[in-house]
Parts: sequence; C-alpha cells; structure tokens
Amino acid sequence: ANLTQWNQVYAQMTPGHFVGSVHEVCFGGVQVFRETTSQAVHESGAPWTGSRAVGVPMRVEGAALFRGQAVDSDALVTLGGDDELDFYTPRGFDILGFAVDERQLEAHARQIEHRDIAAVFDGKCVLKTDVGRRDEFRRLLLSVLQSLGANPAAAGFRQTQRVLQQSLLCALVAVAVEADDNGSPKPPCPSRQHVVDAAKAYMRDRIDRPITVADLCVELGVSRRTLQYSFQQVLGLNPVRYLRALRLNGVRRELKHVARGTGSVLDIAAKWGFWHAGHFVT
Repeated sequence: ANLTQWNQVYAQMTPGHFVGSVHEVCFGGVQVFRETTSQAVHESGAPWTGSRAVGVPMRVEGAALFRGQAVDSDALVTLGGDDELDFYTPRGFDILGFAVDERQLEAHARQIEHRDIAAVFDGKCVLKTDVGRRDEFRRLLLSVLQSLGANPAAAGFRQTQRVLQQSLLCALVAVAVEADDNGSPKPPCPSRQHVVDAAKAYMRDRIDRPITVADLCVELGVSRRTLQYSFQQVLGLNPVRYLRALRLNGVRRELKHVARGTGSVLDIAAKWGFWHAGHFVT
C-alpha cells in the first residue's frame, strides 16, 4: 500500500520479527522510492501499467534472485509494465527504485541520447553495471528522496519537476547503456528454471494438501537431487523450505482477516498443514 500503483504481494521466507520500510516521492509520471526489509522476502506482482521500473541495490547481504537471475550490489534490475515481478531478497536488503512512463523514457533516449533504450532492455531483467555510472545514478536517487522528503512542496513546481525528470532520465539511460555494452549475466539453465516454475505452480494449486518432495518428483518426472539442485540454483533454498514459507504466509494472511471467534490459531495453522503446535511455533 505504501508503493503507489504497484500490485505486490510480500511473503516472508525466513522466521523472526520483520521490520521494513518504504519511502517514495512521485511527480510528473516519475516515481522514486527506497525499500528496506529485515528478513528474506519473496516479492511477486507487477509495477504500474505502462511503466519501466529499475532497481539499484544499496545493500545485499546474501543471495538475491530476480526472475531467476542472481543479483549483487553491482547489478541493475528492471521490469517493464507487462512483466511479472519475481524477486527473492535476503535478510537485510536495501534497494532504491525508479519507475517512469516507458514511452516518456523511450522518447527521451531517442531524441536526446540517440539510443534505442527499448532494445537495451529487451529480454533482460538483470544488467551488470559500470561502477561509476551506478554510483552516480544511486547518488541522484538518494538526493531526490532526501531533498523532496525535506521539502515536499518543491515537487509541486513544474520547473523543479522538469529538471529532476531530465536528470533522472539521463542518468538511467547512461547506466543502462553502459551495462548493455558490458553484457548482462546469463540466465540459469532453462531446464532447472522450468523445474522450479513447474514445482511452484504445483505447490500453489495444492497449497492446502500435504505435499512432499516425493510428490513433486513424481509429478515433474525428476529425481530428488535434480529437484534440490534446481531450487538451490534458481531460488537459493530447498523445496521443503519454500513450501513451508508459502504455508506460513497463508496462515498469517488468514489470521489477519479472520473474524474474531471464528477459529483458533491452532485450527487455522492445522488447516494450512501445521498439525503440531511445536512445528508451527518453530
């Protein structure tokens, strides 16, 4: 709810108390934000329709996977308005984000920079950036958040909006083009990505059933080792832990919305497969 126009679902993947924050500024078709999360999280959903969204990690203290590709502090992650968000972040994650109308970005790149930015982003979701360009872009995003956070009224002036828009668009084109020239990371083995995608779909469709690793192996026609390796490479965790996290998030959502007196915590936990109180607590 704190990230305007995005459609997102957050699922906590590691146990413990969660602390997170989202700070954003929006003006003239531009959105700049910063998001921090204390626990490992899976983010799904999509940015606003017609946008091009870019993320610049500030801190990465473990394995992060964006649409199946590894992300480190030197990476740039990106989504078009029609792309599906699939982001696994580690504990202690901090990222800056920039979203803009895609047609506005493409027109700027074509008219001002004489570059086809659509071709730069085509088929790519993770780009390896030049350190200098990345740091420059990161500093600009931070400066916009800090300045407009301290003086929100400034965003109401058309001239301020225009100057900031042009600065942000120039910086984004520069960092994206530099990253494209350097080449982008190769995606994981397609067969392993397919195994994980099929397993996730099977789990979601049968989330209320006692699914086992053996069930997944039979359904997908793969060995236990292949299933384990595929999940570790693509998501950085094993299939049992992934399924458990899905169910825990299901319990949490139901507890938040259930009417008082309609069911105990243990009843709801049992409904999601946590039949033993000790299993649910730990």
